[in-house]
Amino acid sequence: MDISFIGSGNLAWHLAPAFDNAGHVVREVFSRNQKHAEMLTGRLYQAVVKTSLDFSQSKSRVFFIAVNDDSIEKISTEIVLPENACLIHTSGSQPLEVLQFAAATACGVFYPLQTFTRNKRIDFKSIPLFIESDGEASEKILMTLAKAVSENVRKITSEERKALHVAAVFASNFSNHMLTVAKKILAESSLDFALLKPLILETITKSLSLGPEESQTGPAMRSDLEILDHHVAFLKNDDRVAELYKIISQHILDTYGSP
Repeated sequence: MDISFIGSGNLAWHLAPAFDNAGHVVREVFSRNQKHAEMLTGRLYQAVVKTSLDFSQSKSRVFFIAVNDDSIEKISTEIVLPENACLIHTSGSQPLEVLQFAAATACGVFYPLQTFTRNKRIDFKSIPLFIESDGEASEKILMTLAKAVSENVRKITSEERKALHVAAVFASNFSNHMLTVAKKILAESSLDFALLKPLILETITKSLSLGPEESQTGPAMRSDLEILDHHVAFLKNDDRVAELYKIISQHILDTYGSP
């Protein structure tokens, strides 16, 4: 299939080449940041930079909106599409209906459940892809494209996808931020973050094998209130981190039972 991308961020950076390598031709890339669009087309076989949202003369049939969530609806109403175009967004949290006012023959959602950064290679074959369509035509297109790049493709509703996205924020984004906090605490005591690596690896491995609820340990799990107080006192120079520690500890206490 012939494909065009609106957006040149982290997801497009990985997804567009994946389509190219699977035999689907990415022909155009539009981005508010033209430099980023040029960088992305440099990774593709035939793509050129598009400088406007007028795709009326495009050879593409499939158009991916891969931008931040707040911009999807606005772009979907501004974009000019050729006949028989299929418009797809890639958001985890925005419903399919956000495309309802687009001048497209078919619409859908193509959501890869993974975290993307430009400088980290990703194997799309192992990424779960969740699709939602507004009819048979868009479902066929979505299935064809998804199965070309992933071995794990599932249909999903907008509400189910929102639950997945919220859970993913806790599992990935929040977890990563906790590691950033931990690194800062160690740095302030002139200790190397690498000291935590065996613990981090064991925590994730055990959570995946036993289940997170069966793997919980620590002073809050044990209802060791004295240790909790000592830790909060240690964090006295950073009120925000101390408050974060208290909120999470209290949630663990409430979940597993406090004395």
